[in-house]
Amino acid sequence: MKTSKYFVFFALFFTVLSCKTSQMSYPKPIFPVPTADQLAWHELETYAFIHFTTNTFTGKEWGYGDESPSIFNPTDMDVDSWVKTIKDAGLKAVILTCKHHDGFVLWPSKFTSHSVAASPYKNGKGDVVKEVSEACKKYDLKFGVYLSPWDRNRADYGSPSYIEYYRNQLKELFAAYGPIFEMWFDGANGGDGFYGGSKETRKINGKTFYDWPKTIDLVRGLEPKILFFSDAGPEIRWVGNERGLAGRTNWNNISRDTLYAGKAGIEGVLNTGHENGKDWVPAEVDVSIRPGWFYHAEEDSKVKTPEQLFEIYLTSVGRGSNLLLNIPPDRRGQIHEIDATNLLAWKKLINEKFSNNLANDAKVSVSSKFSNKQKPQNLIDGNAKTYWAAAEGSKNASVELDFGKNQLINFVELQEYIALGQRVKSFSLEIWDGNNWKEVATETTIGYKRIIKIKETQTQKIRIKINDSKAEVILGEIRVW
Repeated sequence: MKTSKYFVFFALFFTVLSCKTSQMSYPKPIFPVPTADQLAWHELETYAFIHFTTNTFTGKEWGYGDESPSIFNPTDMDVDSWVKTIKDAGLKAVILTCKHHDGFVLWPSKFTSHSVAASPYKNGKGDVVKEVSEACKKYDLKFGVYLSPWDRNRADYGSPSYIEYYRNQLKELFAAYGPIFEMWFDGANGGDGFYGGSKETRKINGKTFYDWPKTIDLVRGLEPKILFFSDAGPEIRWVGNERGLAGRTNWNNISRDTLYAGKAGIEGVLNTGHENGKDWVPAEVDVSIRPGWFYHAEEDSKVKTPEQLFEIYLTSVGRGSNLLLNIPPDRRGQIHEIDATNLLAWKKLINEKFSNNLANDAKVSVSSKFSNKQKPQNLIDGNAKTYWAAAEGSKNASVELDFGKNQLINFVELQEYIALGQRVKSFSLEIWDGNNWKEVATETTIGYKRIIKIKETQTQKIRIKINDSKAEVILGEIRVW
């Protein structure tokens, strides 16, 4: 009996000890952390925006709302070729402007006559939203929708009945064209417009008019995995500009309760996020391949070059944000040849720059480790689910990669293991000149991904020094080109 009691005691003792040891083998998360759906969104990195409506045929950027549906008449529409080009360019999803500020909708909505059903396109039997969503399924791309809250066509814009109309259109979209991965809410709200013939200026309270919590709950009930984009998130935030620039300091953290869609003067905090923000709301960088968001023939000579697109890639994806690149179809209903050519050349340029990861064969050494489960080799194993962590509480650390011989270095890519939160506040990159370490870059945040471009240099070794972190340093991957 006594022996049995001792056995039970020691069994419980070692079970508790084993649990504590296991807990100590892994670092604790530092909040906020991304949801599983946000993590999957980060991994997309690049996707396409499609601006296409009556503006394409009027030459405007913002339609007044009095445009006749009869002007929407693409002469050689080929949605399949849009999506194939986007796929071939390496983009992972498409977000379509189902309704822009002019109020014209690209599907045959039963709640308005101001739609593609009243246009000559396919003799009023067309459904552009359906065509794009089905092409995305065919090419294995995710599909997202943009539905402008502002509607310069509607007579009831600014009244409660408009909110009912807007929500009814959301119900139509999510019932008929899913799955939908992202819902894009534009911050432009209220101003002059046609408004059913009133031709006046209307202003609304962007914070309260739309009752966003109720609208978001409605959509989430139809599409539980949906991610919402707006100035205030709740899952994805605007980056604060339309030039392709994420902040050099770019925290995924921000406090949602301090923001709302359309709030003025918040571009700075949207660009950088906030180190101590309470919520995980990463930035999305939206920029057009052309000067405008819609196609204009006079801009054919101003399409961004592959080299310009590559620089935007570095200042968006390379700073931890996702890139939403606008590619507007022309009046034929096709991606213009110049745009398509530059997109594919951009993809080729990315492949050329990042084709040979020199870190694959490097010897890795670190300043410390949290436990034997976070091996230095995890940094170069190509597995996003593994990571290296510095010793518990180590807010500075270093990682050295030795290539065994001199290699030509141009880019270094770092990734934090963001499932446990964003931590790094500052870091530097050093190269070995044969006798001493030489600092070649100093930056702040890393986040999901950070690509550091340096002058092409021959070196046998590089060292990443984390100078400050919110908690013990955790890195997921290092790549070198």
